Amino acid sequence: MPLALLALALTAFAIGTTEFAAMGLLPQVADDLAVSVPQAGWLISMYALGVVIGAPLLTAAAARLPRKRVLVGLAALFTLGNLLCAVAPNFPLLAAARLITGLPHGAFFGAGAVAAAELAAPHLRARAVAVMFSGLTVATILGVPAATLLGQHLGWRSAMLVVVGCGAVGTLALARLLPELPSRPGAGLRSELASFRSGQLWLALGTVVTGCAGLFACYTYITPVLTEVSGFSGQGVTVVLALFGVGMTIGNLIGGYAADRALRPSISVAFLLMALALGLFAFTASTPWAAALTVVLIGTCGFATVPTVQTLVMQKARTAPTLASATVQGAFNLANAQGAYLGSVALSAGLGWLSPTVVGSGLALTGCAVATVAWALDRPARQPVAVEPAATPVAERIG
Repeated sequence: MPLALLALALTAFAIGTTEFAAMGLLPQVADDLAVSVPQAGWLISMYALGVVIGAPLLTAAAARLPRKRVLVGLAALFTLGNLLCAVAPNFPLLAAARLITGLPHGAFFGAGAVAAAELAAPHLRARAVAVMFSGLTVATILGVPAATLLGQHLGWRSAMLVVVGCGAVGTLALARLLPELPSRPGAGLRSELASFRSGQLWLALGTVVTGCAGLFACYTYITPVLTEVSGFSGQGVTVVLALFGVGMTIGNLIGGYAADRALRPSISVAFLLMALALGLFAFTASTPWAAALTVVLIGTCGFATVPTVQTLVMQKARTAPTLASATVQGAFNLANAQGAYLGSVALSAGLGWLSPTVVGSGLALTGCAVATVAWALDRPARQPVAVEPAATPVAERIG
């Protein structure tokens, strides 16, 4: 794999760290800025709102620009947003800075996934996408715990400044290592929007919104499950969540490999296995060691869907894949919101701490059904899995 993929992964690591570490730093932020923890929780929502807004708008605005310039610019905007967070003197300005920080998230992963696919040989493109997303999964293992620990001892602003440093290094690495990836002939907002005429593209996005909601229904409430049902201490929960990140990383790499081998079957199987793993957790959660192993399995099966679906979306929008690829990030955020909401409904109904996991299993099974129906409808077309390269000499140069 070319070094340019490592530059993409490093920036993804910084993005993943700032997205998830904020959840662990809410008490410190609340104490420092004299707000309640629920009020501080708006910082998570503001970031997600930035992702949903920025993914289509920034992608559309940069549709005609060379992809390298776009990626470097988005990484620089992300770094600037984190710097504004670190120096924000009050909560309203911090919330605004979090919104700015979230704006480039979806656009970066959308353009980055397309760039990663173009950098690799045709039979390795899904694995190249997985390499980029590995930065996001490794952040859950290393970046988030480190930032949380640093924030607890030296203050939340110090953790933000470390992310600023990671973002700056990633930006410089992209500027230095990423080859020129010119925009496609005829690229523009009209051609990007035209790709959304594909029913298969909408089915792929629907698969994400329904199926991946199952993962988030479980993950949103996994901490109280681990403490109240499994009996883990606070430190034990930290270890189990790190194991969840290990599972995500493994699943991401397995998903990339499987997608290069057999894309459609890989998607259906990944969602089916996620449904089974979530269902299994309802039985193993009461036993600590079994719960920990099942959490790893959930992370593995859950994140195996990411490179597979991302590759499918780029395939279905292969003439103009950047906006569609960025839209996947919005779909993941909708899945996050939907899963958390449906899990809360189950808890509010008095069904117990394990009810969100059962709900999640049903949602993942629904995603499997949508993916399988889309596969059946798509069989007559027999479209190629590979994403068309923007410039063949780039792939040939790298190798």
